[in-house]
Parts: sequence; structure tokens; C-alpha cells
Amino acid sequence: MVLSNSIHDVYFTSERVILRPLESGDYDAYKEVRDRCVDWLAPWEPTVDGVAMDTTSSFENFHHRVLAFERGSQFDTSYGFGVFLHDGTFIGEVSLGTIVRGPFQSVLLGYWIDQKYAGRGFIPEAISVIIGYAFSALGFRRIEVAIVPRNLASVRVVEKLGFTYEGESAEYIEVAGVRENHSRYSMTPTLWNERVEHSSWKDES
Repeated sequence: MVLSNSIHDVYFTSERVILRPLESGDYDAYKEVRDRCVDWLAPWEPTVDGVAMDTTSSFENFHHRVLAFERGSQFDTSYGFGVFLHDGTFIGEVSLGTIVRGPFQSVLLGYWIDQKYAGRGFIPEAISVIIGYAFSALGFRRIEVAIVPRNLASVRVVEKLGFTYEGESAEYIEVAGVRENHSRYSMTPTLWNERVEHSSWKDES
């Protein structure tokens, strides 16, 4: 359910999670999770010339990221959402980026979760909310996901949600300093509407 339709302050709640844009006040919680889960997350995250985005070494770096997503939503170039439990615990992120409008109307989906909460259906639940928002409010006609094939946890997420496997792209994205082949998956409004009735993720491992 959307609680606010402002492009700068979109807020969702579902059965077990809340999604909203990160704010500067989330820095401490964000830093704690990212620092604790660095070995869990680093092998799968994009880099540029071997360097990952620094969002935790200082409040300023995190604040710049928050502002970048605010600008992104304003100019329709990216949308970022923190994932929180109903008690306010920060557990991950879902983002929409690499937007192509015109005849394509496509967007690339990204996501990650605190290792402590992985495998409990929280990210599929959060993504299902953002998929609905991307198709209904933002007007996208295609959502893509690119995953390093050996990232089996991430593959299981898109398989749960019913994404279509479309093949492998060679040296698609730089990850941890190496150009990696990626498996590509897609979702369309037609396919998603067929999946809506299967929207309860809490009992899935």
C-alpha cells in the first residue's frame, strides 16, 4: 500500500516490511549493517576500475548517496528504497536504475539484504511491492535483473518471483574488479499480473 504519492517521499507498507527512501538519520543503522555484512555483500557488488562505492566511511558519503537518490527520483533516473521491519529495523535496500524511457520503458532492479535476515522471504516481499509500483505508478513495461550466475541466493529470489530467464551476457558488469558474465532475468506487467495471487513470501525459505 502506498502511503504517500510524493515523488520525493514515496512510502510503502506490506505484511512484514516498510519501504521508504533512506534519510540522513539512517546512517548509523545503515553503517552497522554494511560493515557487519561486508564479506557477505562485497563479492556481488559493482565496482568501477576495481573501486566500490564508499557509502559508510563517513556521514558525508552516505548523505551524498541519499541526495543522489533524491535527485534521481526528481529527474526519473533512479529510485532507491530502504527496507525496514515494522519495528524500524533496517535490513536492506531495493533500487531501480539504468532507466531507459521512450519505446523501451525499462529499468534495472537491484537489491541486497542483511545476512542475518536472508532466506526468510523479506526481500521477495519488498521487491514485489516495488514491482507493483514500477509498473503502475512509474509506467515501466519491463524490469530487468542481472545476476552473477554463482550468486545462488540472488537467483533464488528472482525464481521465487517468477522472473523469466533470458540468457547470459558476457562481461556484462564489473564486480569486485572483474568484468563478470551475468544471467539476465525479466518481468513484464503481463507476467506480473499472472503472479499477483502468489504474493505471500513469509513461509518461503
